[in-house]
Amino acid sequence: MAAKHKKLGEILVESGSITTKQLEEALRVSKDTGSVLGNTLLDLGYIEEKTLFKGLEYLFHIPYMDITEVSIDKNASSMISETLAKKHCLIPVKIADKVLTVIMADPLDFYAIDDVKNASGMDVTVAISPKKDILNAIDRYYGSEVAEKAFDDLKKEYSSMNLASLSELSASEINSAPVVRLINSILKHAIKSNASDIHIEPTEKDVRVRFRIDGQLQDVMSSAINTHSAIITRIKIMGQMDIAEKRIPQDGRVETVLDDHKIDLRISMLPTVYGEKVVIRILGGSSGALDRKALGLSENNTILFDKIVGSPNGIILISGPTGSGKTTTLYSLLKEINKPEVNIITVEDPVEYKLSGISQVQVNVKAGLTFANGLRSILRQDPDIIMIGEIRDSETAEIAIRASITGHLVLSTIHTNDSASSVARLVDMGIEPYLVSSSLVGVVAQRLVRNICPRCRMAYRPSHSEMLLLKMKEPDSIYKGEGCPTCNFTGYKGRSGIHEILVVSKEMRELINRGASIDQLQAMAIRQGTVTLRQSCTELVLKGVTTIEEMIKVTYSVDQ
Repeated sequence: MAAKHKKLGEILVESGSITTKQLEEALRVSKDTGSVLGNTLLDLGYIEEKTLFKGLEYLFHIPYMDITEVSIDKNASSMISETLAKKHCLIPVKIADKVLTVIMADPLDFYAIDDVKNASGMDVTVAISPKKDILNAIDRYYGSEVAEKAFDDLKKEYSSMNLASLSELSASEINSAPVVRLINSILKHAIKSNASDIHIEPTEKDVRVRFRIDGQLQDVMSSAINTHSAIITRIKIMGQMDIAEKRIPQDGRVETVLDDHKIDLRISMLPTVYGEKVVIRILGGSSGALDRKALGLSENNTILFDKIVGSPNGIILISGPTGSGKTTTLYSLLKEINKPEVNIITVEDPVEYKLSGISQVQVNVKAGLTFANGLRSILRQDPDIIMIGEIRDSETAEIAIRASITGHLVLSTIHTNDSASSVARLVDMGIEPYLVSSSLVGVVAQRLVRNICPRCRMAYRPSHSEMLLLKMKEPDSIYKGEGCPTCNFTGYKGRSGIHEILVVSKEMRELINRGASIDQLQAMAIRQGTVTLRQSCTELVLKGVTTIEEMIKVTYSVDQ
């Protein structure tokens, strides 16, 4: 093996991937740690995985296959279990001439190859791909297959029953293995897919399951209509809802642990013509990912953001429609300003992240704990900073503004199209303009746009109309995604924030006091350095982060 390792090093040196000095250092570290040379080179950051695999391909004649660009045959992946695939970090991708092709992170693991041969009963040929990409593929493909198998098991279990008899099943019968396994597999698949919502909806002929991923709904699977009643009843039991009530909407909540993931599920039931539809919102219980850098503020917006965040009192609003990342921005801001000498109290519905060192209050309308009532109580708790999940009515708005005037820093969200509209919205709620102008520090309007998938990103020349939209003087390349297995053939992977920040200056206060229009407020904001949502998104298109289609879709109502 030592000779082979030396030959690998020589190949990498000859190709210019590493220097002789780096090879000597890697060999020394490998000897001290007992690690193989390839892993040591990766750990030291001297090479990337693809470079290593190209060297191994040359050395051992094992082909390198980019699994993110391979369409995986379900017949092949079903030949072995998910447990075996994860144990050896491998996944079967195709069957040809009774030979199973398996992509592995370590193609020299002969014990793993023997396990695959025994499990599948087939001859095996291997290829190599990065470990991270293989694990992602296992999560993506096996998560879907487990859920589909659970659907089939449930359908077989109740194949002899009609809808009427299903609706009469007891709670203990509904909690039987097939239904529990099905719901758990759907939840696991959603979490692995980074879905924010699960939609389970009956149609005339079947039950459709969709996930909202990166803000877009995607079809995942479907099942026979006669499984619907059992599925809905099981979810109602989980959410502690009335399983006998099917005529009115119901809401429920579940806090659970699934594969070491703490998850908080918000469940909404809605009667439709074909039966009850359920939407499950998946909330994370961790705040570890909340960070100012993750917000994606531009250099100009960072300066404006720091201006309003530095205020000792007043009200700061985050505006945008549902799903625009307002809550994430609020939590990131809270995490940044959370210090031992500051008393921070929140009133939220729901509490999406639990933050250490902050007193968080959950709204409970049934018990009489509304935003307004909670806010009144908070003011008697000697707070320095108050966060209100959302300003929904005039009562909450008035208490929040009066709290900000009396020396508190108040953070909240509001549903408006842009930053200037937030001022008008407060006035529409019945707040006097002089109170708005004296209390409001700034407004951050934001949206989320989908990022182009880095795996299938391609350049193209924009059309004349696209150049006009982007205000391009000279033709230059812009980008889009072709679609690949990594992005589920959507062309997009992940999202970025775009922001429009309005700072309430002395001139802006005077305009608000005079009852200026939204257009006048926005014109003043632009003169003072505000970058509009359309301009912010245009920058991302020109940088190749997102597409012009996303820009049109997300910013059409705030076109500047």
